[in-house]
Amino acid sequence: MVYITRGLLTALLELAADRDPNSITVSLAVTPAADLDVDLPSDRSVFTDMYLPETGGSVTAVFGMDLSTPGAAGRFVNHPDGTLALTKADDLHEVVLVAVPPYDTESVAAFARSGTGLSLEIVDVEPPAGELEEFPE
Repeated sequence: MVYITRGLLTALLELAADRDPNSITVSLAVTPAADLDVDLPSDRSVFTDMYLPETGGSVTAVFGMDLSTPGAAGRFVNHPDGTLALTKADDLHEVVLVAVPPYDTESVAAFARSGTGLSLEIVDVEPPAGELEEFPE
C-alpha cells in the first residue's frame, strides 16, 4: 500500500496539467506515519513532500546525475500520451506514481520498480511544519 497526502497529490496533478503536453519527473519524500496525525500503523510512511523538478538542473547537467535531491523515496511522472503504466523511459524508483490526462485522482496509479501495480490511498492529513535551515553568510 502506498499512502500520499491529498495536498501533495493535488499539487502534483496541477503541476502535470500545467506542463502537459510535456512530461515531468518529480522526486518525492515521505514522512513516517508516527510523525503525522493519521490513523495508520506507525511503521508506515506517507508521501508528504516533493522536490521541485528544476532544483539542481545545472548540477545535473554538469555531472550527469541528480545530486540535488537527498533521500527521495519515490517519483511522480506524467504520461501525456495516456499510458497509465510504468514504461522503460520512466525514471525508476522504489515507488513511482504515474498520472495521465485529465490529471485527476482517478487518473493516477502507483507502481513498484518492477512495474507491478500498488494500491494507492489518499490520506487527509497535513505534513508537519518544516523550517528552512539558515546558512551563515
